[in-house]
Amino acid sequence: MIHKGSCHCGRIAFDVEGDIEQVMECNCTHCSRKGYLLWFAPKEKLRLTTPESALSTYTFNKHVIQHHFCSHCGCAPLGFGKDRAGAATVVVNVRCLPDLDRSQLKIKQVDGRSL
Repeated sequence: MIHKGSCHCGRIAFDVEGDIEQVMECNCTHCSRKGYLLWFAPKEKLRLTTPESALSTYTFNKHVIQHHFCSHCGCAPLGFGKDRAGAATVVVNVRCLPDLDRSQLKIKQVDGRSL
């Protein structure tokens, strides 16, 4: 299935392909403050439909995840990183997928504060 996502103002927009059954809710200082519900997919499943130049980037802690946000509206729809095997990964904030019914998703709690 292809999911359409964006920041609030639409300056960052994308399509991402995959079946979303489970998301992660992390309690780290960054994710918990922003209320992220995260889904991970191979980066090649993502297609930006707006220019990459619209992405502002924030990194923290070990600086291994590039958290991308819109400098205009402040919304943070996605990030880039690598999985444990080193493969390029996209991290999608499913709250930025307006047509996704989040009520049926399984939410896995992750203790990111301890990492």
